[in-house]
Amino acid sequence: RNLTNNNKNQSLRVSESLNYHNSSLKQRKKNMTMRRSLRLRSITVMMLMAVLVWSVTLETCIARRGRHWRHNHRSPSSSDVSDFSSSKKPKSHGNNHHSSHNNHNNNNHPHKSKPKPKPKVKSPPKADDNNSPVVPRPPKVQPPSLPPPKGTQVFNVMDFGAKGDGKCDDTKAFEAAWAAACKIEASMMIVPPDYTFLVGPITFSGPYCQPKIVFQLDGTIIAPTDSKSWGKGLMWWIDFTKLKGIKVQGKGVIDGRGSGWWQQDYPFIDGETKLILPLNNSVQEPPLMPIRSELDGRMPSIKPTALRFSGSLDVEVTGITIQNSPQCHLKFDNCVGVVVHGMAVSSPGDSPNTDGIHLQNTKDVLIHSTTLACGDDCISIQTGCSNVYVHNVNCGPGHGISIGSLGRDSTKACVSNITVRDVAMQNTMTGVRIKTWQGGVGSVKGILFSNIQLNEVQLPIVIDQFYCDHSTCKNQTSAVAVEGVTYERIKGTYTVKPVHFACSDNFPCVDVQLSSIELKPVQERYHMYDPFCWQTFGELNTPTLPPIDCLQIGKPPRNKVQSDHDLC
Repeated sequence: RNLTNNNKNQSLRVSESLNYHNSSLKQRKKNMTMRRSLRLRSITVMMLMAVLVWSVTLETCIARRGRHWRHNHRSPSSSDVSDFSSSKKPKSHGNNHHSSHNNHNNNNHPHKSKPKPKPKVKSPPKADDNNSPVVPRPPKVQPPSLPPPKGTQVFNVMDFGAKGDGKCDDTKAFEAAWAAACKIEASMMIVPPDYTFLVGPITFSGPYCQPKIVFQLDGTIIAPTDSKSWGKGLMWWIDFTKLKGIKVQGKGVIDGRGSGWWQQDYPFIDGETKLILPLNNSVQEPPLMPIRSELDGRMPSIKPTALRFSGSLDVEVTGITIQNSPQCHLKFDNCVGVVVHGMAVSSPGDSPNTDGIHLQNTKDVLIHSTTLACGDDCISIQTGCSNVYVHNVNCGPGHGISIGSLGRDSTKACVSNITVRDVAMQNTMTGVRIKTWQGGVGSVKGILFSNIQLNEVQLPIVIDQFYCDHSTCKNQTSAVAVEGVTYERIKGTYTVKPVHFACSDNFPCVDVQLSSIELKPVQERYHMYDPFCWQTFGELNTPTLPPIDCLQIGKPPRNKVQSDHDLC
């Protein structure tokens, strides 16, 4: 019996031990499960916090790139003063019909937060049966003024004696500031906002200057209007020459005050003026242009370009406005690597010879996001130019975008690889044009005009190998050859003639390609004509409006070959 009781007690203790062990295992499993759950929750929370921090950082980076970004805890630099000053008073561009360039100056006061009004959503412009779609003018790209990079040495013209009152001559102060900046690589010469600087003819020259100098223009520079300042006549007013990596940027204005010069050349006759005939003599001669009261004496016959770059490498111009130049507004001679963007040219449509941007012997050029209003070609591409790309440009008033004139006085001209696309033109004389003189030699080839929107342009598409801006010109057999010109997606309205192809008898235009041409007439004040072609050969890749039946399909039966000396 005792043995039996001992066995029972032993079995009972073993059973209790097993039960305790099993419950202990269950508890350990439960604890492990809870720990895993807590660990997963912690990882999830950490990941959510990381995503939140990353998103805030991303928004901050995007804000830094925006135009309204401001640093809160630092002393204001000259660039910040430019931003603040532009919010206090708008820039004056001299011409009321171009006041739209000032719409970027309406910034809020830094100490008062105003509720932002809800933006009005504008419906896209509608087209009717008679007019082409209205081409909206994209806003002028205005980069924000940023402080100079850390370590940049700054040379403010005010520190070199400039007065900035628009009356005292500040030319010597500008020369002194440049002489100091010239010695230091990547330095910055500053023309501060809220001041007007009277500056005479001046040259900022190398070749011994250090590279990558920045000319920060946030104020206004005005030209002298007395004849004594110009002597017997100069070809340019502000000249940058023999420099590497020069950059002109800012929100400032270069004002050539050129009305006195225009008066002496008025009225100006373009070579295509002969194609534009008044309807019932309804177009009257414009009145003489008034001479401003501040002019002193007759100006020289040689007229200066407002801003010129010559013999330079890697040039950039951005943000500024050039207005009322006596002749060309912005010119590049013998330069390589040019970028122009986010700037504006503003002059009356009847100001003579005031090209917007003039290129000569210049290669590797990019022009974009720019508004050009002037009295001659918005962009003029002359001999020696190649690899030029123009896009997203507004042109008007003016004479369109032109290659030429080329071959004047029997000279040799070579132009190649030119692309002009995504351009809007309004109320210009011509649209896209190639113009050459009789007697010249050389060639124009590899040209593309694409996606050009036209609004009431007199002569949208022009090739004129008989260009002449005199009453009469001598007939000559030689000509600058025109080959490989493509016109695609050129649409809008015209007021005189949609297409004018006048090519040489001895050197006909060859490989002229046309596709998606849609040009509708708008009767205004001029006689209207059908498309005209003379000695023009190529292909119609799509139907055109109006039909351009005068284009000769294929190649000419014979084409005079230029000598090796005349070839490009």
